Amino acid sequence: MNGEEQQPAHEADVEPVVPSEASELVPRVLSGDPQNLSDVDAFNLLLEMKLKRRRQRPNLPRTVTQLVAEDGSRVYVVGTAHFSDDSKRDVVKTIREVQPDVVVVELCQYRVSMLKMDESTLLREAQELSLEKLQQAVRQNGLMSGLMQMLLLKVSAHITEQLGMAPGGEFREAFKEASKVPFCKFHLGDRPIPVTFKRAIAALSFWQKVRLAWGLCFLSDPISKDDVERCKQKDLLEQMMAEMIGEFPDLHRTIVSERDVYLTYMLRQAARRLELPRASDAEPRKCVPSVVVGVVGMGHVPGIEKNWSTDLNIQEIMTVPPPSISGRVSRLAVKAAFFGLLGYSLYWMGRRTASLVLSLPAAQYCLQRVTEARHK
Repeated sequence: MNGEEQQPAHEADVEPVVPSEASELVPRVLSGDPQNLSDVDAFNLLLEMKLKRRRQRPNLPRTVTQLVAEDGSRVYVVGTAHFSDDSKRDVVKTIREVQPDVVVVELCQYRVSMLKMDESTLLREAQELSLEKLQQAVRQNGLMSGLMQMLLLKVSAHITEQLGMAPGGEFREAFKEASKVPFCKFHLGDRPIPVTFKRAIAALSFWQKVRLAWGLCFLSDPISKDDVERCKQKDLLEQMMAEMIGEFPDLHRTIVSERDVYLTYMLRQAARRLELPRASDAEPRKCVPSVVVGVVGMGHVPGIEKNWSTDLNIQEIMTVPPPSISGRVSRLAVKAAFFGLLGYSLYWMGRRTASLVLSLPAAQYCLQRVTEARHK
Protein backbone atom coordinates (compact mmCIF):
# COMPACT_ATOMS: atom_id res chain seq x y z
CA MET A 1 0.00 0.00 0.00
CA ASN A 2 1.59 3.28 -1.07
CA GLY A 3 1.35 6.57 0.74
CA GLU A 4 -0.14 8.31 -2.31
CA GLU A 5 -3.76 7.52 -3.03
CA GLN A 6 -4.22 5.64 -6.32
CA GLN A 7 -7.15 6.73 -8.49
CA PRO A 8 -9.12 4.30 -10.69
CA ALA A 9 -7.83 4.06 -14.24
CA HIS A 10 -11.18 5.09 -15.74
CA GLU A 11 -11.74 8.07 -13.46
CA ALA A 12 -11.14 10.69 -16.18
CA ASP A 13 -13.98 9.21 -18.26
CA VAL A 14 -16.54 9.36 -15.47
CA GLU A 15 -19.06 12.16 -15.22
CA PRO A 16 -19.45 13.31 -11.59
CA VAL A 17 -22.89 13.66 -10.04
CA VAL A 18 -23.94 15.66 -6.99
CA PRO A 19 -25.55 13.58 -4.20
CA SER A 20 -29.00 15.19 -4.48
CA GLU A 21 -29.26 14.06 -8.10
CA ALA A 22 -28.21 10.48 -7.44
CA SER A 23 -31.73 9.08 -7.07
CA GLU A 24 -32.80 10.74 -10.35
CA LEU A 25 -30.10 8.83 -12.25
CA VAL A 26 -31.42 5.42 -11.23
CA PRO A 27 -33.88 4.13 -13.86
CA ARG A 28 -37.35 3.23 -12.64
CA VAL A 29 -37.79 -0.56 -12.66
CA LEU A 30 -40.71 -0.94 -10.29
CA SER A 31 -43.13 -2.24 -12.96
CA GLY A 32 -43.04 -5.59 -14.72
CA ASP A 33 -42.25 -9.10 -13.56
CA PRO A 34 -39.48 -9.03 -10.88
CA GLN A 35 -38.33 -12.49 -12.01
CA ASN A 36 -37.53 -11.12 -15.48
CA LEU A 37 -35.31 -8.28 -14.23
CA SER A 38 -31.80 -8.11 -15.63
CA ASP A 39 -28.83 -7.84 -13.29
CA VAL A 40 -28.55 -4.12 -14.04
CA ASP A 41 -32.26 -3.55 -13.38
CA ALA A 42 -32.08 -5.50 -10.10
CA PHE A 43 -29.06 -3.47 -9.04
CA ASN A 44 -30.83 -0.23 -9.92
CA LEU A 45 -33.93 -1.28 -7.98
CA LEU A 46 -31.95 -2.02 -4.81
CA LEU A 47 -29.88 1.13 -5.25
CA GLU A 48 -33.03 3.23 -5.61
CA MET A 49 -34.43 1.72 -2.41
CA LYS A 50 -31.18 2.48 -0.62
CA LEU A 51 -31.07 6.09 -1.83
CA LYS A 52 -34.67 6.63 -0.76
CA ARG A 53 -33.80 5.45 2.75
CA ARG A 54 -30.74 7.70 2.89
CA ARG A 55 -31.56 10.94 4.67
CA GLN A 56 -30.36 14.13 2.97
CA ARG A 57 -30.21 15.75 6.40
CA PRO A 58 -29.64 12.83 8.76
CA ASN A 59 -30.41 13.16 12.45
CA LEU A 60 -27.06 12.14 13.86
CA PRO A 61 -25.81 11.61 17.44
CA ARG A 62 -23.54 14.29 18.92
CA THR A 63 -20.62 11.83 18.81
CA VAL A 64 -20.57 11.94 14.99
CA THR A 65 -18.07 14.11 13.10
CA GLN A 66 -18.73 14.77 9.41
CA LEU A 67 -15.87 15.05 6.92
CA VAL A 68 -16.05 15.76 3.18
CA ALA A 69 -13.59 14.42 0.59
CA GLU A 70 -12.41 16.41 -2.43
CA ASP A 71 -14.82 14.58 -4.75
CA GLY A 72 -17.81 15.28 -2.49
CA SER A 73 -17.85 11.89 -0.75
CA ARG A 74 -19.01 12.16 2.86
CA VAL A 75 -17.49 10.41 5.86
CA TYR A 76 -19.37 10.20 9.17
CA VAL A 77 -16.92 9.33 11.95
CA VAL A 78 -18.64 7.90 15.03
CA GLY A 79 -16.45 8.45 18.10
CA THR A 80 -17.08 5.66 20.59
CA ALA A 81 -16.20 4.42 24.05
CA HIS A 82 -15.28 0.75 23.64
CA PHE A 83 -17.28 -0.27 26.74
CA SER A 84 -20.49 1.70 26.21
CA ASP A 85 -24.08 0.75 25.37
CA ASP A 86 -24.69 4.33 24.20
CA SER A 87 -21.90 3.96 21.64
CA LYS A 88 -23.60 0.86 20.24
CA ARG A 89 -26.83 2.81 19.80
CA ASP A 90 -24.95 5.72 18.19
CA VAL A 91 -23.42 3.37 15.61
CA VAL A 92 -26.75 1.72 14.78
CA LYS A 93 -28.54 5.07 14.43
CA THR A 94 -25.84 6.55 12.19
CA ILE A 95 -25.75 3.60 9.79
CA ARG A 96 -29.54 3.51 9.52
CA GLU A 97 -29.74 7.25 8.90
CA VAL A 98 -27.07 7.59 6.20
CA GLN A 99 -27.28 4.12 4.54
CA PRO A 100 -23.52 4.03 3.80
CA ASP A 101 -21.68 2.47 0.92
CA VAL A 102 -18.76 1.52 3.17
CA VAL A 103 -18.37 0.98 6.91
CA VAL A 104 -14.82 1.23 8.30
CA VAL A 105 -14.03 0.03 11.84
CA GLU A 106 -11.00 0.41 14.10
CA LEU A 107 -9.99 -3.24 13.82
CA CYS A 108 -7.27 -5.16 11.99
CA GLN A 109 -7.17 -8.73 10.69
CA TYR A 110 -5.67 -9.94 13.98
CA ARG A 111 -8.75 -8.83 15.94
CA VAL A 112 -11.50 -9.54 13.42
CA SER A 113 -12.65 -12.69 15.24
CA MET A 114 -14.50 -10.56 17.81
CA LEU A 115 -17.06 -9.63 15.14
CA LYS A 116 -18.51 -13.14 14.96
CA MET A 117 -18.27 -14.17 18.62
CA ASP A 118 -21.26 -13.83 20.91
CA GLU A 119 -21.17 -11.51 23.91
CA SER A 120 -20.91 -14.24 26.56
CA THR A 121 -17.97 -15.94 24.80
CA LEU A 122 -16.17 -12.63 24.38
CA LEU A 123 -16.78 -11.75 28.03
CA ARG A 124 -15.27 -15.05 29.12
CA GLU A 125 -12.32 -14.75 26.72
CA ALA A 126 -11.57 -11.19 27.82
CA GLN A 127 -11.49 -12.16 31.48
CA GLU A 128 -9.26 -15.21 31.01
CA LEU A 129 -5.55 -14.56 30.45
CA SER A 130 -3.94 -17.98 30.07
CA LEU A 131 -0.43 -19.25 29.36
CA GLU A 132 -1.67 -20.34 25.93
CA LYS A 133 -2.65 -16.75 25.09
CA LEU A 134 0.77 -15.53 26.25
CA GLN A 135 2.53 -18.09 24.05
CA GLN A 136 0.36 -17.10 21.07
CA ALA A 137 1.12 -13.41 21.62
CA VAL A 138 4.86 -14.09 21.85
CA ARG A 139 4.82 -16.25 18.68
CA GLN A 140 2.88 -13.58 16.81
CA ASN A 141 4.69 -10.44 18.00
CA GLY A 142 7.98 -11.52 19.52
CA LEU A 143 8.90 -11.72 23.19
CA MET A 144 8.80 -8.08 24.28
CA SER A 145 5.87 -7.09 22.05
CA GLY A 146 3.98 -10.21 23.12
CA LEU A 147 4.47 -9.38 26.80
CA MET A 148 3.32 -5.80 26.13
CA GLN A 149 0.21 -7.09 24.36
CA MET A 150 -0.63 -9.31 27.32
CA LEU A 151 -0.22 -6.39 29.71
CA LEU A 152 -2.59 -4.30 27.60
CA LEU A 153 -5.02 -7.22 27.52
CA LYS A 154 -4.79 -7.20 31.31
CA VAL A 155 -5.96 -3.56 31.27
CA SER A 156 -8.87 -4.52 29.02
CA ALA A 157 -9.65 -7.53 31.23
CA HIS A 158 -9.66 -5.26 34.28
CA ILE A 159 -12.29 -3.00 32.67
CA THR A 160 -14.25 -6.05 31.52
CA GLU A 161 -14.29 -7.50 35.02
CA GLN A 162 -15.30 -4.18 36.58
CA LEU A 163 -18.16 -3.51 34.14
CA GLY A 164 -19.25 -7.04 33.22
CA MET A 165 -19.22 -5.95 29.56
CA ALA A 166 -17.16 -7.33 26.68
CA PRO A 167 -15.15 -4.84 24.58
CA GLY A 168 -15.87 -3.96 20.96
CA GLY A 169 -19.68 -4.04 21.09
CA GLU A 170 -19.89 -1.06 18.74
CA PHE A 171 -17.87 -2.92 16.10
CA ARG A 172 -20.19 -5.94 16.25
CA GLU A 173 -23.21 -3.66 15.91
CA ALA A 174 -21.57 -1.97 12.92
CA PHE A 175 -20.94 -5.36 11.32
CA LYS A 176 -24.57 -6.44 11.78
CA GLU A 177 -26.04 -3.15 10.55
CA ALA A 178 -23.73 -2.99 7.51
CA SER A 179 -25.02 -6.40 6.41
CA LYS A 180 -28.55 -4.96 6.27
CA VAL A 181 -27.63 -2.09 3.91
CA PRO A 182 -27.68 -2.97 0.17
CA PHE A 183 -24.22 -2.98 -1.45
CA CYS A 184 -22.52 -1.86 1.74
CA LYS A 185 -18.88 -2.95 2.11
CA PHE A 186 -17.18 -3.58 5.46
CA HIS A 187 -13.53 -2.55 5.82
CA LEU A 188 -10.96 -3.10 8.57
CA GLY A 189 -9.28 0.26 9.07
CA ASP A 190 -6.68 -0.17 11.82
CA ARG A 191 -2.97 -0.83 11.48
CA PRO A 192 -2.01 -4.48 12.12
CA ILE A 193 -1.46 -4.89 15.84
CA PRO A 194 1.96 -6.63 15.54
CA VAL A 195 3.31 -3.54 13.73
CA THR A 196 1.93 -1.24 16.42
CA PHE A 197 3.39 -3.22 19.31
CA LYS A 198 6.78 -3.72 17.69
CA ARG A 199 7.08 -0.02 16.90
CA ALA A 200 5.93 0.85 20.44
CA ILE A 201 8.52 -1.42 22.04
CA ALA A 202 11.27 -0.12 19.77
CA ALA A 203 10.47 3.45 20.89
CA LEU A 204 11.16 2.69 24.59
CA SER A 205 14.39 2.31 26.49
CA PHE A 206 14.89 -0.68 28.78
CA TRP A 207 13.97 1.23 31.95
CA GLN A 208 10.93 2.80 30.28
CA LYS A 209 9.73 -0.70 29.43
CA VAL A 210 10.20 -1.78 33.05
CA ARG A 211 8.33 1.26 34.40
CA LEU A 212 5.46 0.85 31.93
CA ALA A 213 5.14 -2.88 32.68
CA TRP A 214 5.10 -2.11 36.41
CA GLY A 215 2.25 0.38 35.97
CA LEU A 216 0.20 -2.04 33.87
CA CYS A 217 0.78 -4.97 36.22
CA PHE A 218 -0.56 -3.12 39.25
CA LEU A 219 -3.62 -1.52 37.67
CA SER A 220 -6.56 -2.06 40.03
CA ASP A 221 -8.61 1.14 40.29
CA PRO A 222 -12.38 0.48 40.29
CA ILE A 223 -14.39 1.67 37.26
CA SER A 224 -18.14 2.29 37.08
CA LYS A 225 -20.44 2.59 34.09
CA ASP A 226 -20.82 6.28 34.92
CA ASP A 227 -17.06 6.62 34.48
CA VAL A 228 -17.40 5.16 30.98
CA GLU A 229 -20.14 7.55 29.94
CA ARG A 230 -18.25 10.52 31.40
CA CYS A 231 -15.41 9.48 29.15
CA LYS A 232 -17.63 9.70 26.07
CA GLN A 233 -15.50 12.60 24.85
CA LYS A 234 -12.39 10.47 25.21
CA ASP A 235 -12.36 6.69 24.99
CA LEU A 236 -11.98 5.09 28.44
CA LEU A 237 -9.39 2.49 27.48
CA GLU A 238 -7.31 5.01 25.59
CA GLN A 239 -7.68 7.56 28.40
CA MET A 240 -6.38 5.05 30.95
CA MET A 241 -3.50 4.24 28.63
CA ALA A 242 -2.81 7.95 28.07
CA GLU A 243 -2.57 8.48 31.83
CA MET A 244 -0.10 5.62 32.18
CA ILE A 245 2.01 6.48 29.12
CA GLY A 246 1.87 10.24 29.51
CA GLU A 247 5.53 10.32 30.49
CA PHE A 248 6.47 8.36 27.35
CA PRO A 249 5.76 10.68 24.36
CA ASP A 250 7.28 8.21 21.89
CA LEU A 251 4.87 5.53 23.07
CA HIS A 252 1.91 7.87 22.65
CA ARG A 253 3.13 8.64 19.14
CA THR A 254 3.21 4.98 18.09
CA ILE A 255 0.01 3.82 19.81
CA VAL A 256 -2.20 6.86 19.14
CA SER A 257 -0.80 9.43 16.69
CA GLU A 258 0.47 6.97 14.07
CA ARG A 259 -2.79 5.07 14.15
CA ASP A 260 -4.64 8.36 13.66
CA VAL A 261 -2.73 8.72 10.40
CA TYR A 262 -3.43 5.13 9.35
CA LEU A 263 -7.16 5.38 10.16
CA THR A 264 -7.40 8.66 8.23
CA TYR A 265 -5.72 7.05 5.23
CA MET A 266 -8.10 4.08 5.28
CA LEU A 267 -11.16 6.33 5.58
CA ARG A 268 -9.97 8.38 2.60
CA GLN A 269 -9.37 5.20 0.61
CA ALA A 270 -12.95 4.11 1.35
CA ALA A 271 -14.40 7.51 0.36
CA ARG A 272 -14.22 7.03 -3.40
CA ARG A 273 -16.81 7.84 -6.03
CA LEU A 274 -19.10 4.98 -7.03
CA GLU A 275 -19.83 4.20 -10.65
CA LEU A 276 -23.47 3.48 -11.47
CA PRO A 277 -24.21 0.39 -13.60
CA ARG A 278 -24.84 0.79 -17.33
CA ALA A 279 -27.26 -1.18 -19.48
CA SER A 280 -24.74 -1.07 -22.35
CA ASP A 281 -21.24 0.15 -23.12
CA ALA A 282 -22.73 2.89 -25.29
CA GLU A 283 -24.16 4.69 -22.25
CA PRO A 284 -21.96 7.35 -20.65
CA ARG A 285 -20.42 6.52 -17.33
CA LYS A 286 -22.04 8.15 -14.31
CA CYS A 287 -20.77 8.23 -10.75
CA VAL A 288 -21.93 9.47 -7.38
CA PRO A 289 -19.93 10.48 -4.30
CA SER A 290 -19.86 7.69 -1.75
CA VAL A 291 -21.05 7.74 1.85
CA VAL A 292 -18.78 6.21 4.50
CA VAL A 293 -19.30 5.53 8.20
CA GLY A 294 -16.18 5.20 10.34
CA VAL A 295 -16.38 3.63 13.81
CA VAL A 296 -13.34 4.54 15.92
CA GLY A 297 -12.44 5.26 19.54
CA MET A 298 -13.26 8.81 20.56
CA GLY A 299 -9.57 9.49 21.24
CA HIS A 300 -8.77 9.10 17.54
CA VAL A 301 -11.33 11.62 16.23
CA PRO A 302 -9.23 14.80 16.75
CA GLY A 303 -6.26 13.20 15.00
CA ILE A 304 -8.42 12.11 12.06
CA GLU A 305 -9.82 15.63 11.71
CA LYS A 306 -6.30 17.08 11.88
CA ASN A 307 -4.93 14.72 9.21
CA TRP A 308 -7.95 14.74 6.91
CA SER A 309 -6.70 17.41 4.48
CA THR A 310 -2.98 16.67 4.70
CA ASP A 311 -0.78 14.55 2.43
CA LEU A 312 -0.32 11.15 4.07
CA ASN A 313 2.50 8.66 3.61
CA ILE A 314 1.98 5.47 5.60
CA GLN A 315 5.13 3.71 4.42
CA GLU A 316 7.14 5.03 7.37
CA ILE A 317 4.60 4.01 10.02
CA MET A 318 4.31 0.51 8.57
CA THR A 319 8.00 -0.35 8.93
CA VAL A 320 9.38 -2.07 12.01
CA PRO A 321 12.80 -0.69 13.05
CA PRO A 322 15.56 -3.22 13.79
CA PRO A 323 16.09 -3.99 17.47
CA SER A 324 18.52 -1.68 19.27
CA ILE A 325 21.38 -2.82 21.50
CA SER A 326 19.31 -1.99 24.58
CA GLY A 327 16.43 -3.94 23.08
CA ARG A 328 18.58 -7.03 22.56
CA VAL A 329 19.98 -6.70 26.08
CA SER A 330 16.48 -6.33 27.55
CA ARG A 331 15.27 -9.41 25.70
CA LEU A 332 18.20 -11.42 26.99
CA ALA A 333 17.56 -10.11 30.50
CA VAL A 334 13.88 -11.07 30.33
CA LYS A 335 14.74 -14.54 29.02
CA ALA A 336 17.39 -15.02 31.70
CA ALA A 337 14.98 -13.89 34.41
CA PHE A 338 12.25 -16.17 33.06
CA PHE A 339 14.43 -19.27 32.90
CA GLY A 340 16.01 -18.38 36.23
CA LEU A 341 12.61 -18.17 37.91
CA LEU A 342 11.54 -21.37 36.16
CA GLY A 343 14.66 -23.20 37.32
CA TYR A 344 14.34 -21.93 40.89
CA SER A 345 10.65 -22.90 40.95
CA LEU A 346 11.43 -26.41 39.77
CA TYR A 347 14.25 -26.68 42.35
CA TRP A 348 11.97 -25.42 45.15
CA MET A 349 9.13 -27.71 44.13
CA GLY A 350 11.47 -30.70 43.86
CA ARG A 351 13.01 -30.00 47.24
CA ARG A 352 9.57 -29.52 48.81
CA THR A 353 8.29 -32.73 47.24
CA ALA A 354 11.33 -34.67 48.43
CA SER A 355 10.82 -33.38 51.99
CA LEU A 356 7.18 -34.42 51.96
CA VAL A 357 8.00 -37.88 50.61
CA LEU A 358 10.78 -38.46 53.14
CA SER A 359 8.47 -37.46 55.99
CA LEU A 360 6.06 -40.30 55.19
CA PRO A 361 6.18 -43.32 57.59
CA ALA A 362 6.79 -45.73 54.73
CA ALA A 363 9.75 -43.69 53.53
CA GLN A 364 11.15 -43.45 57.06
CA TYR A 365 10.86 -47.23 57.42
CA CYS A 366 12.67 -47.83 54.12
CA LEU A 367 15.47 -45.45 55.06
CA GLN A 368 15.85 -47.18 58.42
CA ARG A 369 16.12 -50.59 56.75
CA VAL A 370 18.69 -49.25 54.28
CA THR A 371 20.76 -47.74 57.11
CA GLU A 372 20.66 -51.02 59.09
CA ALA A 373 21.67 -52.99 56.01
CA ARG A 374 24.67 -50.74 55.39
CA HIS A 375 25.91 -51.12 58.99
CA LYS A 376 25.89 -54.93 58.89
